[in-house]
Amino acid sequence: MSLRNVAINSDYSWDAGERARLLQSPVVPESTSLARGTSAIGAIFIVVNAALGAGLLNFPAAFSAAGGVTAGIVLQLVLLLFIISGLVILAHCADACSERTYQEVVRGVCGRVGGVLCEILIAVYTFGTCIAFFIIIGDQLEKLLGAMMHILADGDLPWYADRKFTITVTGVLLVLPLSLPREISVQKYASSLSVLGTCYVTFIVIYRCVQPTSEPPSDSATRSASSWIAVFNAIPTICFGYQCHVSSVPVYGSMRRQDLRRWALIVSVAMLIALCVYTGTGVCGYLLFGSSVDQDVLLSFPSDDVPVAVARAFIILCVLTSYPILHYCGRAVLEGLWLRLTAQEAGEEPARERRRRIFQTLSWFVLTLLLALFIPDIGRVISLIGGLAACFIFIFPGLCLINLKVSEIQEQKSRSWWALLLYGVTMVTLGAFILGQTTAKAIFVDLMG
Repeated sequence: MSLRNVAINSDYSWDAGERARLLQSPVVPESTSLARGTSAIGAIFIVVNAALGAGLLNFPAAFSAAGGVTAGIVLQLVLLLFIISGLVILAHCADACSERTYQEVVRGVCGRVGGVLCEILIAVYTFGTCIAFFIIIGDQLEKLLGAMMHILADGDLPWYADRKFTITVTGVLLVLPLSLPREISVQKYASSLSVLGTCYVTFIVIYRCVQPTSEPPSDSATRSASSWIAVFNAIPTICFGYQCHVSSVPVYGSMRRQDLRRWALIVSVAMLIALCVYTGTGVCGYLLFGSSVDQDVLLSFPSDDVPVAVARAFIILCVLTSYPILHYCGRAVLEGLWLRLTAQEAGEEPARERRRRIFQTLSWFVLTLLLALFIPDIGRVISLIGGLAACFIFIFPGLCLINLKVSEIQEQKSRSWWALLLYGVTMVTLGAFILGQTTAKAIFVDLMG
Protein backbone atom coordinates (compact mmCIF):
# COMPACT_ATOMS: atom_id res chain seq x y z
CA MET A 1 0.00 0.00 0.00
CA SER A 2 2.75 2.39 0.86
CA LEU A 3 6.02 4.06 0.01
CA ARG A 4 7.24 4.10 3.59
CA ASN A 5 9.82 1.31 3.39
CA VAL A 6 11.83 2.88 0.58
CA ALA A 7 12.34 6.02 2.62
CA ILE A 8 13.68 4.43 5.79
CA ASN A 9 16.57 2.34 4.47
CA SER A 10 19.05 5.20 4.53
CA ASP A 11 20.85 7.15 7.22
CA TYR A 12 19.97 10.44 5.46
CA SER A 13 23.30 12.10 6.17
CA TRP A 14 23.78 13.79 2.82
CA ASP A 15 26.37 16.05 1.35
CA ALA A 16 25.39 18.51 -1.40
CA GLY A 17 25.94 15.97 -4.18
CA GLU A 18 23.78 13.33 -2.50
CA ARG A 19 21.05 15.89 -1.89
CA ALA A 20 21.07 16.91 -5.55
CA ARG A 21 20.77 13.27 -6.59
CA LEU A 22 17.82 12.75 -4.19
CA LEU A 23 15.93 15.72 -5.58
CA GLN A 24 16.48 14.56 -9.14
CA SER A 25 15.02 11.20 -8.12
CA PRO A 26 12.93 12.45 -5.24
CA VAL A 27 10.95 9.56 -3.83
CA VAL A 28 13.56 6.90 -3.26
CA PRO A 29 17.06 7.79 -2.13
CA GLU A 30 19.70 5.20 -2.85
CA SER A 31 20.50 3.40 0.35
CA THR A 32 24.01 2.73 1.40
CA SER A 33 22.80 -0.33 3.29
CA LEU A 34 21.11 -1.75 0.22
CA ALA A 35 24.21 -1.07 -1.92
CA ARG A 36 25.80 -4.20 -0.44
CA GLY A 37 22.99 -6.24 -1.91
CA THR A 38 19.65 -7.49 -0.63
CA SER A 39 19.05 -11.21 -0.29
CA ALA A 40 15.97 -12.95 -1.66
CA ILE A 41 14.49 -13.31 1.84
CA GLY A 42 15.18 -9.66 2.55
CA ALA A 43 13.55 -8.63 -0.73
CA ILE A 44 10.45 -10.69 0.08
CA PHE A 45 10.14 -8.98 3.47
CA ILE A 46 10.54 -5.49 1.99
CA VAL A 47 7.92 -6.12 -0.71
CA VAL A 48 5.49 -7.58 1.85
CA ASN A 49 6.23 -4.63 4.09
CA ALA A 50 5.42 -2.23 1.25
CA ALA A 51 2.15 -3.99 0.45
CA LEU A 52 0.70 -4.37 3.94
CA GLY A 53 -0.77 -1.29 5.55
CA ALA A 54 -3.85 0.63 6.64
CA GLY A 55 -5.87 -0.66 3.67
CA LEU A 56 -6.23 -3.88 5.64
CA LEU A 57 -8.94 -2.27 7.77
CA ASN A 58 -11.18 -1.77 4.72
CA PHE A 59 -11.03 -5.30 3.30
CA PRO A 60 -14.10 -6.74 5.12
CA ALA A 61 -16.17 -3.81 3.81
CA ALA A 62 -14.72 -4.43 0.34
CA PHE A 63 -15.84 -8.08 0.52
CA SER A 64 -19.28 -6.85 1.50
CA ALA A 65 -19.35 -4.38 -1.39
CA ALA A 66 -18.25 -7.10 -3.83
CA GLY A 67 -21.11 -9.34 -2.78
CA GLY A 68 -19.51 -11.77 -0.37
CA VAL A 69 -16.57 -14.04 0.27
CA THR A 70 -16.48 -15.85 -3.07
CA ALA A 71 -16.59 -12.70 -5.17
CA GLY A 72 -13.93 -11.00 -3.03
CA ILE A 73 -11.49 -13.92 -3.24
CA VAL A 74 -11.97 -14.50 -6.99
CA LEU A 75 -11.49 -10.80 -7.71
CA GLN A 76 -8.26 -10.75 -5.69
CA LEU A 77 -6.88 -13.77 -7.53
CA VAL A 78 -7.65 -12.29 -10.95
CA LEU A 79 -6.10 -8.93 -10.11
CA LEU A 80 -3.05 -10.60 -8.55
CA LEU A 81 -2.08 -11.96 -11.98
CA PHE A 82 -1.79 -8.39 -13.25
CA ILE A 83 -0.24 -7.12 -10.01
CA ILE A 84 2.58 -9.68 -10.13
CA SER A 85 3.16 -9.26 -13.86
CA GLY A 86 3.34 -5.49 -13.38
CA LEU A 87 6.12 -5.94 -10.83
CA VAL A 88 8.06 -8.14 -13.26
CA ILE A 89 7.53 -5.67 -16.13
CA LEU A 90 8.89 -2.81 -14.03
CA ALA A 91 12.02 -4.83 -13.20
CA HIS A 92 12.50 -5.63 -16.91
CA CYS A 93 12.16 -1.95 -17.80
CA ALA A 94 14.56 -0.98 -14.99
CA ASP A 95 17.16 -3.29 -16.56
CA ALA A 96 16.49 -1.79 -19.99
CA CYS A 97 16.96 1.86 -18.95
CA SER A 98 19.34 1.30 -15.99
CA GLU A 99 17.22 3.29 -13.51
CA ARG A 100 16.55 2.53 -9.85
CA THR A 101 13.33 4.37 -9.00
CA TYR A 102 9.78 4.01 -10.29
CA GLN A 103 9.39 7.52 -11.65
CA GLU A 104 12.80 7.47 -13.34
CA VAL A 105 11.97 4.16 -15.04
CA VAL A 106 8.76 5.73 -16.36
CA ARG A 107 10.71 8.82 -17.44
CA GLY A 108 13.41 6.72 -19.10
CA VAL A 109 11.00 4.49 -21.03
CA CYS A 110 7.98 6.74 -21.62
CA GLY A 111 9.68 10.13 -21.84
CA ARG A 112 9.74 13.37 -19.85
CA VAL A 113 5.97 13.94 -19.90
CA GLY A 114 5.30 10.46 -18.55
CA GLY A 115 7.86 10.96 -15.80
CA VAL A 116 6.39 14.28 -14.68
CA LEU A 117 2.86 12.84 -14.71
CA CYS A 118 4.06 9.90 -12.65
CA GLU A 119 5.63 12.20 -10.06
CA ILE A 120 2.47 14.28 -9.78
CA LEU A 121 0.36 11.16 -9.23
CA ILE A 122 2.78 9.91 -6.57
CA ALA A 123 2.36 13.23 -4.74
CA VAL A 124 -1.44 13.05 -4.99
CA TYR A 125 -1.43 9.41 -3.88
CA THR A 126 0.69 10.11 -0.79
CA PHE A 127 -1.48 13.15 -0.01
CA GLY A 128 -4.64 11.02 -0.07
CA THR A 129 -3.01 8.34 2.05
CA CYS A 130 -2.09 10.95 4.68
CA ILE A 131 -5.76 11.98 4.81
CA ALA A 132 -6.72 8.34 5.40
CA PHE A 133 -4.16 8.16 8.21
CA PHE A 134 -5.73 11.13 10.00
CA ILE A 135 -9.19 9.57 9.66
CA ILE A 136 -7.91 6.31 11.15
CA ILE A 137 -6.34 8.17 14.08
CA GLY A 138 -9.62 9.95 14.83
CA ASP A 139 -11.78 6.84 14.52
CA GLN A 140 -9.59 4.65 16.69
CA LEU A 141 -8.94 7.32 19.34
CA GLU A 142 -12.67 7.95 19.63
CA LYS A 143 -13.23 4.26 20.34
CA LEU A 144 -10.35 4.06 22.83
CA LEU A 145 -11.42 7.17 24.70
CA GLY A 146 -15.02 5.98 24.61
CA ALA A 147 -14.00 2.76 26.36
CA MET A 148 -12.06 4.70 29.00
CA MET A 149 -14.86 7.21 29.58
CA HIS A 150 -17.39 4.39 29.83
CA ILE A 151 -15.32 2.93 32.64
CA LEU A 152 -15.01 6.28 34.40
CA ALA A 153 -18.54 7.59 33.91
CA ASP A 154 -21.72 6.83 32.04
CA GLY A 155 -23.35 9.18 29.54
CA ASP A 156 -22.22 11.11 26.48
CA LEU A 157 -18.56 11.64 25.75
CA PRO A 158 -17.13 15.04 26.73
CA TRP A 159 -16.05 17.54 24.07
CA TYR A 160 -12.37 16.65 24.39
CA ALA A 161 -13.12 13.07 23.32
CA ASP A 162 -14.76 14.23 20.09
CA ARG A 163 -13.21 12.84 16.91
CA LYS A 164 -12.43 16.22 15.35
CA PHE A 165 -10.75 17.49 18.51
CA THR A 166 -8.61 14.37 18.97
CA ILE A 167 -7.47 14.42 15.32
CA THR A 168 -6.45 18.08 15.62
CA VAL A 169 -4.61 17.71 18.93
CA THR A 170 -2.82 14.52 17.89
CA GLY A 171 -1.84 16.07 14.57
CA VAL A 172 -0.48 19.29 16.07
CA LEU A 173 1.34 17.68 19.02
CA LEU A 174 2.69 14.51 17.39
CA VAL A 175 2.35 14.33 13.61
CA LEU A 176 3.51 17.85 12.73
CA PRO A 177 6.73 17.81 14.81
CA LEU A 178 7.66 14.45 13.23
CA SER A 179 7.01 15.82 9.73
CA LEU A 180 9.02 19.06 9.93
CA PRO A 181 12.63 17.73 10.02
CA ARG A 182 14.61 17.52 6.79
CA GLU A 183 15.71 14.01 7.70
CA ILE A 184 13.52 11.09 8.85
CA SER A 185 16.10 8.65 10.22
CA VAL A 186 14.15 8.70 13.50
CA GLN A 187 11.43 6.76 11.67
CA LYS A 188 13.63 3.84 10.63
CA TYR A 189 11.80 1.33 12.85
CA ALA A 190 8.31 2.41 11.76
CA SER A 191 8.21 -0.03 8.87
CA SER A 192 8.64 -3.16 11.00
CA LEU A 193 6.20 -1.74 13.54
CA SER A 194 3.59 -1.33 10.82
CA VAL A 195 3.95 -4.95 9.70
CA LEU A 196 3.62 -6.12 13.30
CA GLY A 197 0.50 -3.99 13.76
CA THR A 198 -1.23 -5.25 10.63
CA CYS A 199 -0.45 -8.87 11.49
CA TYR A 200 -1.87 -8.39 14.99
CA VAL A 201 -5.07 -6.89 13.53
CA THR A 202 -5.41 -9.92 11.24
CA PHE A 203 -4.86 -12.27 14.18
CA ILE A 204 -7.52 -10.51 16.28
CA VAL A 205 -10.11 -10.55 13.48
CA ILE A 206 -9.51 -14.24 12.78
CA TYR A 207 -9.54 -15.07 16.51
CA ARG A 208 -12.84 -13.25 17.04
CA CYS A 209 -14.29 -15.07 14.02
CA VAL A 210 -13.27 -18.46 15.41
CA GLN A 211 -14.48 -17.56 18.91
CA PRO A 212 -17.15 -14.90 18.43
CA THR A 213 -18.60 -13.04 21.39
CA SER A 214 -21.96 -12.73 19.62
CA GLU A 215 -24.03 -14.53 16.99
CA PRO A 216 -22.76 -13.77 13.46
CA PRO A 217 -25.27 -12.16 11.04
CA SER A 218 -27.27 -14.50 8.85
CA ASP A 219 -26.35 -12.73 5.61
CA SER A 220 -22.58 -13.14 5.98
CA ALA A 221 -22.29 -16.51 4.26
CA THR A 222 -25.19 -16.55 1.84
CA ARG A 223 -25.24 -13.05 0.39
CA SER A 224 -24.21 -12.64 -3.26
CA ALA A 225 -23.58 -9.64 -5.46
CA SER A 226 -26.70 -7.79 -6.60
CA SER A 227 -25.12 -7.51 -10.07
CA TRP A 228 -21.79 -8.28 -11.69
CA ILE A 229 -21.00 -4.56 -11.63
CA ALA A 230 -21.07 -4.62 -7.81
CA VAL A 231 -17.87 -6.68 -7.84
CA PHE A 232 -15.97 -3.59 -9.07
CA ASN A 233 -16.77 -1.83 -5.78
CA ALA A 234 -13.98 -3.83 -4.13
CA ILE A 235 -11.30 -2.93 -6.70
CA PRO A 236 -10.14 0.37 -5.08
CA THR A 237 -9.45 -1.37 -1.76
CA ILE A 238 -7.58 -4.22 -3.45
CA CYS A 239 -5.49 -1.82 -5.54
CA PHE A 240 -4.76 0.35 -2.51
CA GLY A 241 -3.82 -2.70 -0.45
CA TYR A 242 -1.52 -4.39 -2.98
CA GLN A 243 0.14 -1.26 -4.40
CA CYS A 244 3.82 -1.82 -3.74
CA HIS A 245 5.02 -1.13 -7.27
CA VAL A 246 6.54 2.27 -6.54
CA SER A 247 8.68 0.63 -3.85
CA SER A 248 9.54 -2.44 -5.91
CA VAL A 249 11.93 -0.83 -8.40
CA PRO A 250 14.59 0.21 -5.85
CA VAL A 251 14.20 -3.16 -4.11
CA TYR A 252 14.98 -4.93 -7.39
CA GLY A 253 17.90 -2.59 -8.03
CA SER A 254 19.34 -3.38 -4.60
CA MET A 255 19.37 -7.16 -5.02
CA ARG A 256 22.62 -9.09 -5.12
CA ARG A 257 21.47 -11.03 -8.17
CA GLN A 258 19.18 -9.10 -10.48
CA ASP A 259 17.50 -11.87 -12.41
CA LEU A 260 13.94 -11.59 -13.73
CA ARG A 261 13.01 -15.21 -13.00
CA ARG A 262 14.32 -14.91 -9.46
CA TRP A 263 12.47 -11.60 -9.06
CA ALA A 264 9.24 -13.16 -10.37
CA LEU A 265 9.51 -15.87 -7.68
CA ILE A 266 10.23 -13.25 -4.98
CA VAL A 267 7.22 -11.08 -5.78
CA SER A 268 4.99 -14.14 -6.17
CA VAL A 269 5.89 -15.32 -2.66
CA ALA A 270 5.47 -11.79 -1.28
CA MET A 271 2.04 -11.37 -2.87
CA LEU A 272 0.99 -14.81 -1.60
CA ILE A 273 1.82 -13.68 1.95
CA ALA A 274 -0.10 -10.43 1.43
CA LEU A 275 -3.01 -12.43 -0.02
CA CYS A 276 -3.18 -14.59 3.11
CA VAL A 277 -3.18 -11.54 5.41
CA TYR A 278 -5.73 -9.54 3.42
CA THR A 279 -7.99 -12.52 2.71
CA GLY A 280 -7.90 -13.67 6.33
CA THR A 281 -8.96 -10.24 7.51
CA GLY A 282 -11.51 -9.74 4.74
CA VAL A 283 -13.19 -13.14 5.03
CA CYS A 284 -13.28 -13.30 8.83
CA GLY A 285 -14.32 -9.67 9.23
CA TYR A 286 -17.13 -10.16 6.75
CA LEU A 287 -18.27 -13.42 8.34
CA LEU A 288 -18.32 -11.68 11.73
CA PHE A 289 -20.38 -8.64 10.77
CA GLY A 290 -21.89 -9.34 7.34
CA SER A 291 -23.13 -6.42 5.28
CA SER A 292 -23.23 -4.24 8.41
CA VAL A 293 -19.42 -4.17 8.72
CA ASP A 294 -17.93 -0.69 9.05
CA GLN A 295 -15.51 0.75 6.49
CA ASP A 296 -12.90 0.35 9.24
CA VAL A 297 -13.43 -3.17 10.57
CA LEU A 298 -12.11 -2.32 14.05
CA LEU A 299 -14.99 0.13 14.48
CA SER A 300 -17.41 -2.80 14.24
CA PHE A 301 -16.06 -4.31 17.47
CA PRO A 302 -17.34 -3.09 20.85
CA SER A 303 -15.26 -0.47 22.64
CA ASP A 304 -14.76 -2.64 25.74
CA ASP A 305 -13.04 -5.50 23.86
CA VAL A 306 -9.53 -5.37 25.37
CA PRO A 307 -7.61 -7.32 22.64
CA VAL A 308 -9.26 -5.14 19.98
CA ALA A 309 -8.32 -2.05 22.01
CA VAL A 310 -4.70 -3.20 21.81
CA ALA A 311 -5.11 -3.53 18.04
CA ARG A 312 -6.48 0.02 17.91
CA ALA A 313 -3.45 1.28 19.84
CA PHE A 314 -1.16 -0.58 17.42
CA ILE A 315 -2.87 0.96 14.40
CA ILE A 316 -2.70 4.47 15.89
CA LEU A 317 1.01 4.06 16.57
CA CYS A 318 1.58 2.72 13.04
CA VAL A 319 -0.14 5.61 11.27
CA LEU A 320 1.47 8.18 13.59
CA THR A 321 4.89 7.00 12.42
CA SER A 322 3.86 6.31 8.82
CA TYR A 323 2.33 9.75 8.14
CA PRO A 324 5.69 11.60 8.34
CA ILE A 325 7.31 9.06 6.01
CA LEU A 326 4.51 9.31 3.43
CA HIS A 327 4.55 13.08 3.75
CA TYR A 328 8.31 13.07 3.23
CA CYS A 329 7.93 11.09 0.00
CA GLY A 330 5.29 13.51 -1.31
CA ARG A 331 7.28 16.55 -0.20
CA ALA A 332 10.40 15.25 -1.93
CA VAL A 333 8.48 14.79 -5.18
CA LEU A 334 7.08 18.32 -4.98
CA GLU A 335 10.54 19.69 -4.18
CA GLY A 336 12.05 17.94 -7.17
CA LEU A 337 9.30 19.19 -9.47
CA TRP A 338 9.75 22.73 -8.15
CA LEU A 339 13.51 22.70 -8.70
CA ARG A 340 13.11 21.41 -12.25
CA LEU A 341 10.32 23.88 -13.02
CA THR A 342 12.33 26.85 -11.78
CA ALA A 343 15.67 25.52 -13.08
CA GLN A 344 17.22 25.95 -9.63
CA GLU A 345 20.20 24.08 -8.25
CA ALA A 346 19.68 21.79 -5.29
CA GLY A 347 22.61 23.17 -3.30
CA GLU A 348 21.03 26.51 -2.33
CA GLU A 349 21.17 28.54 0.88
CA PRO A 350 20.09 26.48 3.92
CA ALA A 351 17.81 29.26 5.20
CA ARG A 352 15.91 29.47 1.91
CA GLU A 353 15.54 25.71 1.68
CA ARG A 354 14.37 25.59 5.30
CA ARG A 355 11.67 28.23 4.74
CA ARG A 356 10.37 26.41 1.68
CA ARG A 357 10.38 23.06 3.51
CA ILE A 358 8.44 24.50 6.45
CA PHE A 359 5.92 26.10 4.10
CA GLN A 360 5.46 22.83 2.17
CA THR A 361 5.06 20.84 5.38
CA LEU A 362 2.57 23.24 6.98
CA SER A 363 0.50 23.46 3.77
CA TRP A 364 0.45 19.66 3.43
CA PHE A 365 -0.41 19.17 7.10
CA VAL A 366 -3.21 21.75 7.23
CA LEU A 367 -4.88 20.55 4.02
CA THR A 368 -4.80 16.86 4.97
CA LEU A 369 -6.04 17.70 8.48
CA LEU A 370 -8.96 19.83 7.28
CA LEU A 371 -10.07 17.23 4.73
CA ALA A 372 -9.83 14.44 7.33
CA LEU A 373 -12.07 16.39 9.72
CA PHE A 374 -14.96 16.46 7.26
CA ILE A 375 -14.62 13.08 5.52
CA PRO A 376 -16.60 10.57 7.62
CA ASP A 377 -14.71 7.34 6.96
CA ILE A 378 -11.65 5.87 5.23
CA GLY A 379 -13.83 4.13 2.65
CA ARG A 380 -14.45 7.47 0.91
CA VAL A 381 -10.73 8.20 0.65
CA ILE A 382 -9.71 4.68 -0.37
CA SER A 383 -12.33 4.66 -3.12
CA LEU A 384 -10.55 7.67 -4.63
CA ILE A 385 -6.87 6.89 -4.09
CA GLY A 386 -7.50 3.23 -4.93
CA GLY A 387 -8.15 4.40 -8.48
CA LEU A 388 -4.82 6.23 -8.47
CA ALA A 389 -3.15 3.03 -7.29
CA ALA A 390 -4.39 1.45 -10.53
CA CYS A 391 -2.12 3.87 -12.40
CA PHE A 392 0.95 2.46 -10.65
CA ILE A 393 -0.22 -1.16 -10.95
CA PHE A 394 -1.64 -1.22 -14.48
CA ILE A 395 -1.25 1.94 -16.56
CA PHE A 396 2.41 2.89 -16.12
CA PRO A 397 3.76 -0.70 -16.30
CA GLY A 398 1.60 -1.26 -19.40
CA LEU A 399 2.85 1.95 -21.04
CA CYS A 400 6.44 1.01 -20.21
CA LEU A 401 5.99 -2.41 -21.80
CA ILE A 402 4.40 -0.91 -24.93
CA ASN A 403 7.14 1.69 -25.37
CA LEU A 404 9.85 -0.88 -24.74
CA LYS A 405 8.45 -3.22 -27.37
CA VAL A 406 7.85 -0.46 -29.92
CA SER A 407 11.43 0.80 -29.51
CA GLU A 408 12.87 -2.62 -30.38
CA ILE A 409 14.31 -2.79 -33.87
CA GLN A 410 13.05 -5.94 -35.54
CA GLU A 411 12.42 -6.45 -39.22
CA GLN A 412 9.92 -9.18 -38.52
CA LYS A 413 7.93 -9.12 -35.32
CA SER A 414 7.68 -12.46 -33.53
CA ARG A 415 4.58 -13.86 -31.89
CA SER A 416 6.03 -13.17 -28.45
CA TRP A 417 6.57 -9.52 -29.45
CA TRP A 418 2.92 -9.14 -30.47
CA ALA A 419 1.75 -11.02 -27.37
CA LEU A 420 3.69 -8.71 -25.04
CA LEU A 421 2.49 -5.64 -26.92
CA LEU A 422 -1.11 -6.84 -26.64
CA TYR A 423 -0.63 -7.55 -22.93
CA GLY A 424 0.67 -4.02 -22.42
CA VAL A 425 -2.38 -2.61 -24.20
CA THR A 426 -4.62 -4.80 -22.04
CA MET A 427 -2.99 -3.51 -18.84
CA VAL A 428 -3.37 0.12 -19.89
CA THR A 429 -7.00 -0.43 -20.92
CA LEU A 430 -7.85 -2.24 -17.68
CA GLY A 431 -6.08 0.39 -15.61
CA ALA A 432 -7.85 3.25 -17.41
CA PHE A 433 -11.21 1.54 -16.86
CA ILE A 434 -10.53 1.04 -13.14
CA LEU A 435 -9.28 4.60 -12.75
CA GLY A 436 -12.29 6.07 -14.55
CA GLN A 437 -14.88 3.87 -12.85
CA THR A 438 -13.55 4.25 -9.31
CA THR A 439 -12.83 7.98 -9.62
CA ALA A 440 -16.29 8.72 -11.02
CA LYS A 441 -17.93 6.67 -8.26
CA ALA A 442 -15.79 8.29 -5.57
CA ILE A 443 -16.60 11.81 -6.72
CA PHE A 444 -20.24 11.57 -7.74
CA VAL A 445 -21.49 8.85 -5.39
CA ASP A 446 -19.29 8.73 -2.28
CA LEU A 447 -18.21 12.36 -1.89
CA MET A 448 -21.23 14.18 -3.33
CA GLY A 449 -23.89 11.60 -2.60
